[in-house]
Amino acid sequence: MLDLQEIIAGCKKMEKKAQRCLYDRYASLFLGIAFRYSKSREDAEDILQEAFVKILTRIDQYSETGSFEGWMKKILVNTAISHYRVSQKHDFHKDFDSIAEITIEDYEIDSNEFTRDELLHSINELPQGFKIIFNLYAIEGYKHREIAEMLDINVGTSKSQYSRARAYLQVKLNELKAERKLTLDEQ
Repeated sequence: MLDLQEIIAGCKKMEKKAQRCLYDRYASLFLGIAFRYSKSREDAEDILQEAFVKILTRIDQYSETGSFEGWMKKILVNTAISHYRVSQKHDFHKDFDSIAEITIEDYEIDSNEFTRDELLHSINELPQGFKIIFNLYAIEGYKHREIAEMLDINVGTSKSQYSRARAYLQVKLNELKAERKLTLDEQ
């Protein structure tokens, strides 16, 4: 098995074995990330493939000064955003307007209360526009100003949609808790 530096060097030389090693090493992790930004597994797979093509064709641009995985994730996230823009065009606000205003209380998620799969499933149930902003802010760590630039919206829109996404997620998690309690009470 090649180490990461050997894989990078091989990919820069366009060696198929190195490219396959890179894909095998990161495909499942990156598919999970792509799925957070997509409507379906098929969309996530398209994003993953497109991102890997970009990574492999631009690998000579990697300066080897920062995290290689971080460099690749940035390409993946940007690819997901581009994919979203193409598929949604000017319907960015469509998801938001279809949901009634929800108020959010101070709500902290207890990581012991929900499994990772339950949290990811709840996030994936967010309307697409909410999901994009929630992922960029809460998971990827982008600032609202950066999100606004990436999505070509204003900063206030990013903040309000993030707040609404959190509220929507809070409702979903409370429903999950209530279902659990009901199941336990029935036993």
